[in-house]
Amino acid sequence: MRLVVVSAGLSVPSSTRLLGDRLASATAERTSADVQVVELRDLAVEIAHNFTNGFPGPALGAALEAVASADGLIVVTPVFSASYSGLFKSFFDVLDPDALAGKPVLVAATGGSARHSLVLEHALRPLFAYLRAVVVPTGVYAASEDWGAEGLVERIGRAAGELAGLMDGLAAGRSGAVPGSLPTQGGVELVRSGGFEVVPFEQQLAALRPQ
Repeated sequence: MRLVVVSAGLSVPSSTRLLGDRLASATAERTSADVQVVELRDLAVEIAHNFTNGFPGPALGAALEAVASADGLIVVTPVFSASYSGLFKSFFDVLDPDALAGKPVLVAATGGSARHSLVLEHALRPLFAYLRAVVVPTGVYAASEDWGAEGLVERIGRAAGELAGLMDGLAAGRSGAVPGSLPTQGGVELVRSGGFEVVPFEQQLAALRPQ
């Protein structure tokens, strides 16, 4: 499986990239996945050109393909003006609108103050719900004072476990598990991963269709 991290950090080194790396490492510990990082800072010029000419440059095209083909996605943005950064939003504006449909996504953000933590709920989660991604329940916000403090490691682990569980569930659904080999709930087979049960997304959709 492939796990892609989209980091919108601007500085070097970047706390946004650091958070993305820690989330990716925690997720990779819980499921078998190759990790690729997309640094939006390096794609800023090509993103701007894409808006004016309608075509991605080589580096942007490769990044868009990596995101579209990923089995799971971790997205991390710094907080600008109480929301995600313009660079972060611009990248997802040029992404194909159907690229994230049904894809597991973990949302995360960094900021200078804990008072911006609700950016995960009022900005990031609605954006990826609109793109029809499957957003994991736990988002991770890291303020400056959170680094090295209690709680951040636990939140990273909980979110990573949820993302790994969804990725494993979708992979099991694609592999064509033998019907009846898994426990069921309401006619839908369940996949057990990381101590909790995950319903593959394709099976959730099939259960909702009229018989």
